[in-house]
Amino acid sequence: MPIVKTKGLLFDMDGTLVDSTPGVIQAWNDFGKRYGFDGNAVADATHGARLVDSLKRYCHITDEAELHAEVQRFETDVLEATRRGQGVSLLPGVLDLLGAVSSVQHDRPIWAIVTSATSLYAPKALEAAGVPMPEKLITADRVTHGKPHPEPYLAGAAACELEAKDCIVVEDAPNGIKAAQAAGSRVLAVCTSHSRAQLEGSKPDWIITRLTGVKASWDGEDIVLEIDETP
Repeated sequence: MPIVKTKGLLFDMDGTLVDSTPGVIQAWNDFGKRYGFDGNAVADATHGARLVDSLKRYCHITDEAELHAEVQRFETDVLEATRRGQGVSLLPGVLDLLGAVSSVQHDRPIWAIVTSATSLYAPKALEAAGVPMPEKLITADRVTHGKPHPEPYLAGAAACELEAKDCIVVEDAPNGIKAAQAAGSRVLAVCTSHSRAQLEGSKPDWIITRLTGVKASWDGEDIVLEIDETP
């Protein structure tokens, strides 16, 4: 069982800390009917990517005002699904892991969330799932380039006053794994939205079934992770 040390943790949000799959699939199917594509296929292909980039690609929206409005409509649809019991839910092991990581006070942020969601949607999704708000939240509208570009994770590391090489990224999607690797971080992949075989293709450093497979403690200034990679 690997035991590793790191100075900081950078978490993806959707599929890593929270699960909004039912609401997202429904929203993509609704958009697919309007714009003429297979919503299920697009939902699978775009997981981990910024919504603004996905809408440009699949809906062929070029007008910035229209694009902004459609991003808001999509994210509102997902949040509305939450109120119907089909939206955002907490994933197993999240609160225990975050609680352990946050148990020691530091003079800088020690973890951050780096998400492809917007600053409008992400805080509401975290609140809906009961995830504590991080001190640092890097959202899609705070970066120029989304995942798989390294910029989001470089920004997350900088927000924690660290270099990316000193952080472990926790991700569930190939797009996010590529972004973290390009930034220079080690990657812990979680089999929530993708199978172990799919994640193995991206060559993360470790793969776990769910976050219940990680135990965190402290050794001086280092976070110590005990990782159970049992399938």
